[in-house]
Amino acid sequence: MKAASIFRWMLVSEWRVHILQITVALIAIAIGVAMAFSIHLINSAAFNEFSSASKSLSGQSDLQVRGKKAFFDEALYPVLVKHPGIALANPVLELDVRVPGKQQSRNDHKLKIIGIDPFRAAQISPDLLGLPDEGETLDRIASDTIFLSPAAMEWLQVEQGDALQLQAGLQTIMLRVAGGLVRARAGQRIAVMDIGAAQWRFEQIGQLSRIELKLKEGINHAAFKAKLTAELGESYWVTEAADQEARIANMSRAYRINLNMLALVALFTGAFLVFSTQALSVIRRRQQFALLRVLGFTRQQLLRQIITEGGFLGVMGSVLGLGLGYVVAAMAIQFLGGDLGANFFPGVKPDIFLDPWDALIFFAVGLSVTLLGSIAPALEAVRAKPALALRSGAEDAAMAKLSTPWFAVICLSLALLFTHLPPIFELPVFGYLAIALLLMGGIALMPRFAAWVFSFLLSWLRHVRIGAIFTLVLARLANAPNQAAIALGGILASFSLMVAMAIMVTSFRVSIDSWLGHVLPADLYVHTTVIGDQGGFQSDAQNAIMALPEFDRVEFFRTQKLTLDVNRPDITLFARPVDKMDPRNTLSLTDDVIAAGSLPEDAIPVWVSEAMVDLYGYRVGESVILPVGAASGEFLVAGVWRDYGRQFGAIQMQLADYRRLTGDLSVNNVALWLQAGVTSDAAIASLRQLPFGAALEISRSSDMRALSLEIFDRSFAVTYLLEIVAVIIGLLGVAASFSAQILARAKEFGMLRHIGVMRRQILVMLAAEGGLLTALGVGLGFVLGWSISLILVFIVNPQSFHWTMQLHMPWSWLLAIAIIMLISAALTALVFGRKAVSGQVIRVVREDW
Repeated sequence: MKAASIFRWMLVSEWRVHILQITVALIAIAIGVAMAFSIHLINSAAFNEFSSASKSLSGQSDLQVRGKKAFFDEALYPVLVKHPGIALANPVLELDVRVPGKQQSRNDHKLKIIGIDPFRAAQISPDLLGLPDEGETLDRIASDTIFLSPAAMEWLQVEQGDALQLQAGLQTIMLRVAGGLVRARAGQRIAVMDIGAAQWRFEQIGQLSRIELKLKEGINHAAFKAKLTAELGESYWVTEAADQEARIANMSRAYRINLNMLALVALFTGAFLVFSTQALSVIRRRQQFALLRVLGFTRQQLLRQIITEGGFLGVMGSVLGLGLGYVVAAMAIQFLGGDLGANFFPGVKPDIFLDPWDALIFFAVGLSVTLLGSIAPALEAVRAKPALALRSGAEDAAMAKLSTPWFAVICLSLALLFTHLPPIFELPVFGYLAIALLLMGGIALMPRFAAWVFSFLLSWLRHVRIGAIFTLVLARLANAPNQAAIALGGILASFSLMVAMAIMVTSFRVSIDSWLGHVLPADLYVHTTVIGDQGGFQSDAQNAIMALPEFDRVEFFRTQKLTLDVNRPDITLFARPVDKMDPRNTLSLTDDVIAAGSLPEDAIPVWVSEAMVDLYGYRVGESVILPVGAASGEFLVAGVWRDYGRQFGAIQMQLADYRRLTGDLSVNNVALWLQAGVTSDAAIASLRQLPFGAALEISRSSDMRALSLEIFDRSFAVTYLLEIVAVIIGLLGVAASFSAQILARAKEFGMLRHIGVMRRQILVMLAAEGGLLTALGVGLGFVLGWSISLILVFIVNPQSFHWTMQLHMPWSWLLAIAIIMLISAALTALVFGRKAVSGQVIRVVREDW
């Protein structure tokens, strides 16, 4: 018989007889590849679409000039127009304006309005030009017209010629929809106005967002950028397209990479199921392989046979995973959006693009993981001596070499070392490596640990009458620990992953809930849309609110966006009353803080979020320069506070200091405490009676808290899905491991039947074995998962998202999953045990005659 025929016969017969075990391993690989590939497709599509949409707003400019604040004085514009190296300068005013009645989610009530000079924009960003009716060209520079993209028209449910109502601070503005735009990307909700009209109607006279520059021919862009940066000074940023792309990438990089890593961990878990399937298959066919060796089959042929079997499994699982991943990505974009619920790319409707090279990479990853799980069993099979392998009862010794503790000790030692290493490019690379090493080290210790546990139980219960069946159970588990470890591997990997993610998500959610209780102490919060750099409530509006008798206490807040690094998203500046005697009464401070009595009298204190410490290197007690006021000033970092709402950084300062430095008395948020006996409905009704009451956005603190937790759950929807996947993989692992082992022990059961053990007793023995093994796997999985959760909570999250949290345990969830896995293991043992003992006693032991 030819080698190819032997290979085909061995593969087909093995898969036909043990189709369930093969299917389980196939599903595990497919799920891992599908999760990783779908997340990659979604993130790539959303990022590329959002980046392209941002580029379309910048047109064909070579450079852009922006301020460190959201807006700057237009006096810079004529200076740049006259610059000898600039061929064209295009002024732009960009505003996010509230649309009354449009608040489906936290960003869905705002429309991006871009004010342009049509004559200059025609040469640098022609896509933004409006398309008026024939003969109505002057509508492009009219003071009451606006042009909308198709997506904006659909969202606002307006057509050309309709009136559009917008909210600017406490004012209502009516504009006429004069037409569409020359070109806009699908899903891009933008509007365009004449820049002079936008400045006037939205009270931004003399303000610009950016100036787009087209350089003269022959000008070196890099040299000119450096020169212009030096000329303009520290108040401005000079950027180019690459800077904007880096800025967009930094917005979601940590989120995208963490999801990909979690998906790869799920794939890594699938590798243990492949190892379990292949190892049990090799043990089961050990005598067959030995006979083939005796008949002339070489070691190389046998190694190729086993590796190829794993390769076929990897190819099929990876191909299935790629197809499933594409379907999952399409469904996720439909229901969760291109940002997977995290709101990094609002208003984006990307189309999935299937890059063959990307698909090939994920196919190779899935195949490599499968082959990795097949190597150890294959090497054991080819190294076994045929004479010893032909003997019955040496199955557990076949895996003895895998139980050496040195590999486990090395993995665990490296994992411990990696937990103390810093991030690489602000990513927790060593944190994820530590998780992988912890999994491998923990599973490698299973044979010795299982032998120790069950030997201890056997000796401890030696003088207790537990019956022959349970004595047999403990004796086998104590003396055949390697086979037990194979069954434990899949359980341990999947359950520990599930435990780790459950603890991490619960810790984060509980920490956010506690934090919200600290940062939302008032009964009601009132705010209005901020237009430009001005607060929505001027002094007269503030006085009117303070005069209302329903409120016991009123506090005003001022927020502002600052750009401290052109390659990073903006940070948020909060100006608010902070308790001078004890800032902890106002802020959610960490232990890193200067006591109020220790602050220098002439210092202006600011309190920075944890992200500012990681991203900008701010340290308590150091002085920092911030662009607050007419010129940048020096401030003292007085403490660090927890902020789960802004991962890119935030700073808080005293409202009185802000007003003194800027002269700006306006605010945009108000916190209100009710008088005793006053209901929130009565207070809201009183606010609505104010002259500007219709323009107010009023929220109860309880509603804001519920909405924040809802946003959290939406942002972690994919993580919840990964938890479910881990549970499914764990249950599949239980079924695959126990069914394969039970079928491989048919001769053992036959011998027990020969000496008088009844079929019912064998089933009880199998159920007890399954329950004990799963109980041990769940217990060890909990310890290992808890260890992994420590890495996720205290290393991965701070290094990725720059915030810390407290550890919280979801006991009810963990207990429920543990019970489900225990019941599943016992039922699996019973179902497949019934099949294993259903044959004739003589037939199942005849191979040993």
